[in-house]
Amino acid sequence: MNGLDIGWWGVPIAIIGGAIRVSTPFIFVSLGECLTERSGRINLGLEGTLVFGAMAGYAVAFHTGSPWAGVAAAALAGMLFGLLHGWLCSLPKVNDIAVGIALMLFGTGIAFFFGKPYIQPVAPDLPAIPLGWWTDIPQLEAALRVNVLFVIGAILAFAMAWMFKATRVGLIVRVVGDSTDAARAMGLDPNWVRLWSTAAGGALAGIGGAYLSLYYPGSWNEGISSGQGLMAVALVIFARWNPINCLWAALLFGGAGALGPALQSVGVSEGYYLFFAAPYVLTLGLLVATSSPTQAISGAPGELSITK
Repeated sequence: MNGLDIGWWGVPIAIIGGAIRVSTPFIFVSLGECLTERSGRINLGLEGTLVFGAMAGYAVAFHTGSPWAGVAAAALAGMLFGLLHGWLCSLPKVNDIAVGIALMLFGTGIAFFFGKPYIQPVAPDLPAIPLGWWTDIPQLEAALRVNVLFVIGAILAFAMAWMFKATRVGLIVRVVGDSTDAARAMGLDPNWVRLWSTAAGGALAGIGGAYLSLYYPGSWNEGISSGQGLMAVALVIFARWNPINCLWAALLFGGAGALGPALQSVGVSEGYYLFFAAPYVLTLGLLVATSSPTQAISGAPGELSITK
């Protein structure tokens, strides 16, 4: 059975299924960056964290035979990167954007160095929920296979929104992100809050990397990320630092990334590689459309360097 058997009616389903697959790492990285930025710090190093998390997760899953052990290892690796970023940024006269760029290069570099032995070996995949059990069409069944991490990420988006709105921890993060002086007047330590917010954000980015290597595309190689860590920073700005909006924005970006494969499934091959640029074009277009030279960025934490 070839790709033409599903017909044009299958394209929307293929885009939806592809959006779910492609959006999952965006969800985790953007939620991690949302948490970090709500504390008043920007982390451009999440690209390196994502790649190193992918490598660490794949290596541990290969040696242990457990993909969930790989996810835990990726989260731990991401948390360590976050702690390093948070500690460096707490030093006097250190710029968080410069530190992020340095850690992005550091993370990708050591991931490629330590990951060379794991390019060929095959690690176990993460499980998926077969929502296409009712169909006999292989393409459709594959499109409706939803990974467990996507479900966890969607739940986490709503849980994080609730945390910011209704819990003491969320209030502390928001106060620190909006005003360092107000936080200190309340007896809070802004550096400590930002340190652990950055660490938690790094852990989530590491999980996003584990998804890439352990499910989709499901292997470890040096080109696994394609800039998703950096794009997630733009996604958070577009989502106006709202975790639920991060979920919808990630699905939108995922749908753009799934457009090319969906059209190829019905035989549209001319200009196929141009469709791979759709998420990047969408990133630029949305940022230009939502920017304003006369108004402050709505929803932005007051202590973010991009707002000053």
